[in-house]
Amino acid sequence: MAKKKITVRRVGSPIRREGDQRATLLGLGLKRANQVVELEDTPSIQGMIRKVGHLVEVVK
Repeated sequence: MAKKKITVRRVGSPIRREGDQRATLLGLGLKRANQVVELEDTPSIQGMIRKVGHLVEVVK
């Protein structure tokens, strides 16, 4: 069975944000503005997206 994927785009800047939010963006693989990554849809990834939801956008 194929794993479900989720596509995430970074839309906000980590400047003047808490260090853990910067680390979460890097953990998601988002290093540059408007960068898009495709990740497995797991509970841990969902939690990371919730933590930086104001800096990322889930792309359909």
